[in-house]
Amino acid sequence: MDGVRQVKAGDQVEVLIDRIENENGMVALSKDKQICCALGLIFQKQLKMKKSSKVLLLQKLKAVLSVDIGVKAFLPGSQIDLRPVRNMDVYLGKKYKFKVIKFNKKRGNIVLSRRAILEEERDSLKAQTADTMKEGATVVGLVKNVTDYGAFIDLGGIDGLLHITDMSWGRVKHPSELINVGDEIKVKILKYDTEKERVSLGLKQLTEDPWADIKAKYTIGSKVKGKVVSVAEYGAFVELGEGVEGLIHVSEMSGQNV
Repeated sequence: MDGVRQVKAGDQVEVLIDRIENENGMVALSKDKQICCALGLIFQKQLKMKKSSKVLLLQKLKAVLSVDIGVKAFLPGSQIDLRPVRNMDVYLGKKYKFKVIKFNKKRGNIVLSRRAILEEERDSLKAQTADTMKEGATVVGLVKNVTDYGAFIDLGGIDGLLHITDMSWGRVKHPSELINVGDEIKVKILKYDTEKERVSLGLKQLTEDPWADIKAKYTIGSKVKGKVVSVAEYGAFVELGEGVEGLIHVSEMSGQNV
């Protein structure tokens, strides 16, 4: 293998009869293919028993990775991860668990999948997470993606949506003002649709609604200080506290016409 002689005269080795070379019965033998077939049979048994093996990623061959399992096996780009992989180089030289998804004995080809292993782990984790999902419960999740309208939170195999309107009692122009990808945050489960596997999450719901005691805190006739956060043709909005804004109508801004 790899151009290095591994046997010497007198050694007994197992080989595979690859093909007959001529009419005189000369045959071509292959040690590589014999190893491939032997390993292939082992991996086939593991596949039936739902087992996996941890082997080394060797090199990149266009859209396929070559994997060292004693002989060369192949890992298609579509079978590397749960999501499309743009840069396969980051996987080179590392060891992962794989499943054999195809074995061609005649050609000596073994095709592997890491995605199958990840799918099994995700499904197992999802089943465990689903048992603990209850509306009103507080859970810890990992921010996977941030969009203009909110963020997707990985709760452990199940993704939940944290809408921008449920992030803060105050104004939020963009979710990235509060959270970023990779952040671990506590959120509250607002709604869980078991059939569609949709989870609605809330962040502001972990704190008290500032409008709950608004009458006691801001009485009519009292003087308060605030910050102008928005100006419109008909007046200005003033933030008195987190999530609490008041309107100064244009007619109340000055004793003179404005």
